[in-house]
This record gives sequence, structure tokens and C-alpha cells, in this order.
Amino acid sequence: MTSPQFPEEQQDETGALSQAGEAPPAHVAIIMDGNNRWARARGLSGVRGHRAGVETVRAVIQRAAEREVKTLSLFAFSSENWKRPAAEVNALMELFLMALKREVKKLNERNVRLSIIGEQRGFSHAIQKHIQRAEVLTAQNTGMHLVIAANYGGQWDIARAARSLAEQVAAGDLAPSDIDEVCFDKAMGVDNVPPIDLCIRTSGEQRLSNFMLWQMAYAELHFSPLLWPDFGADAFDGALNDFCQRRRRFGMTDEQIEAQGA
Repeated sequence: MTSPQFPEEQQDETGALSQAGEAPPAHVAIIMDGNNRWARARGLSGVRGHRAGVETVRAVIQRAAEREVKTLSLFAFSSENWKRPAAEVNALMELFLMALKREVKKLNERNVRLSIIGEQRGFSHAIQKHIQRAEVLTAQNTGMHLVIAANYGGQWDIARAARSLAEQVAAGDLAPSDIDEVCFDKAMGVDNVPPIDLCIRTSGEQRLSNFMLWQMAYAELHFSPLLWPDFGADAFDGALNDFCQRRRRFGMTDEQIEAQGA
């Protein structure tokens, strides 16, 4: 496998690649879209499209680890997806359970830590049991943190955090004046998940679809025309390389950023 090529590559004293522009993203989030359209274009069932999408998930997880992404968040099933046809929802649940049974051992062998975020009470007892087992098995791993959002919505996540803080205020454990961005961030769904640096959405759609809205505040957005089953490791490389060529200002001017780097 050849190494990904970066614009304006240079080597530092250790021989590691560096470049002018942004450092590679520490936290990449992906809205995986297009499985059904991929299947329809081939005269296949939607289930076949979702199965093909699982293969892409494997490839992207591997490439993200190779590119030393610290956190990879994948939007697997939104809280709105329950509205889909029952047959499709049932097939998705079967795929989710199968992945929990078959893939977690491989993730553990690769030192990947797995977290599942979302309203887990909406899942069957079997799925909830395997979620717990997967998180316990990988909890001590020190490699990439893989976050799977399932039965998840960004507004639900924010409302849940606000309710938790309100309960602490009502109990006298927290003063309203203590609630700031840092406090609120700690109340969100996943411990130690940093802000999203890069959000990728496939299939040509250009919206966030209620995904990790709090964590997305300063994310760079990359919209790919590829349907998810066609979005492989090379396309992932392209998205990361695109990110590295951007300049993130966080409200500052170019002159201020340049002065910081001086």
C-alpha cells in the first residue's frame, strides 16, 4: 500500500510528514448516506445496500487508524430512522446485532475503544446486552476511539444534558451560574470526546441531519458526491487531505493566526 500523498510535503527531524496548513483532524465524524440509492441503482434491495455499507465501514475504520485519527464517530442509525419501513428497520437491527457479535473482537485486537451513543432503551434486550459487552471489552484500549451513534439525535443529546444539569441545580448540587460551555460539555453523552474537526457526509446531500450538533460547532464540512458503499479508503484520504489544506480561524484573522505560529 502506498503512503497517502499530501500537498507541500516536508519531513521534520524525525522523518514524519508535515505540511503547510492544518494538522490532520483529531476527530472525524461521518454521516454515512446513500446505501438505499446505491442498491436501487443496481436493482438490489435496500438490505443489500446496507450490507455493502458495512464493508465500507470496515475499510474506513482501518484507514482512519492508519492515518492516526484519534476519534472516529459514525452516524449509524438516527432517532428519525424508526420512521422507515418496518422491514428495513428490522434488517438494520439484525445488521447492528451481527456487527456487535462479529466485529468487536477484531476492534479489540486492533486496540480500538468502542462507545455507542444514543437512546439504547429503544433497542432489543439482545442488542443492549451486546453493546454493554462491547464497551466493557474495549474500555481499556488506548488506540483510536470509535463512536457509533445509534438511535441518536443531536437535539436529544443536548436536551438530555440540559435535563441532567437542571436536576443537579434542583438538588442543590450545582448553581445556575456554574453552567457554562465547559460544564455543559461534560454533561454531554460521551466522556472525553473532543470537538469534531472534520465532518464528512456522503451521497451529495449537504446537511447535518441532527448529528452531534454540540460537538460540530467549529467543524469543517466535507460533502462527497459518492454514495456510502462507494466511499472507500481513497475517498477518506481525499477528505482528510482537503481538510489539511484549509485554514481554521476560530474567529481570528489570518494575521493573528500567523502571529501565533511565529
